[in-house]
Amino acid sequence: MQSGNTLEQLPVGEDADRAVLVKAQKALGSIILGKDEQIALALACLLARGHLLIEDLPGLGKTMLACNIAHEAVLKGYSALFVEASKMLLDLGAQDSARALERRLRHYARPDLLCIDEVGYLSYDARAADLLFEVVSRRYESKSIVITTNLAFSDWPDIFPNASCVTALIDRLTHHADISLIEGESYRLREAEETRKARESAQKEE
Repeated sequence: MQSGNTLEQLPVGEDADRAVLVKAQKALGSIILGKDEQIALALACLLARGHLLIEDLPGLGKTMLACNIAHEAVLKGYSALFVEASKMLLDLGAQDSARALERRLRHYARPDLLCIDEVGYLSYDARAADLLFEVVSRRYESKSIVITTNLAFSDWPDIFPNASCVTALIDRLTHHADISLIEGESYRLREAEETRKARESAQKEE
């Protein structure tokens, strides 16, 4: 995991991690947390070998949040891997032998924390669903996963429309998992609106 200097470092103690996890476990259904709390929750899940699903609409910062979680995990001494869902599934699907596929599956099963970004923006065939299920199964109850998505689990059959393993995939992901929602306005839309207003203001001054 290459953290880079642009990732904000958010130190969170293990006691705080566990406190947030207890708070989350007492909540009913999905939970809505601030970004600092979400990082603490993710690290608590990591300690408990659980999973975290970060769900929001495009432009609310779930990718950067997942990067920060991975970065903080590395700072705490864990190994972490951040990968886009499409690239991981393309990588696995491109292996031309059972031995090569096994090698790549071990690659994704090895880190303490695996962050899979942007599940839901593309649709995949049954083969891709099987490969994702294999990754999740190898990490089940032993290693943590953070997934960012723009879709609720109830909509995941649309991502893998012809796959028979979707129900089993969701079952393994949601067992020992928390679902965290990000609410707000897209920062891209907000920046575009600010740019438009600044342009209009400049034109009026002319």
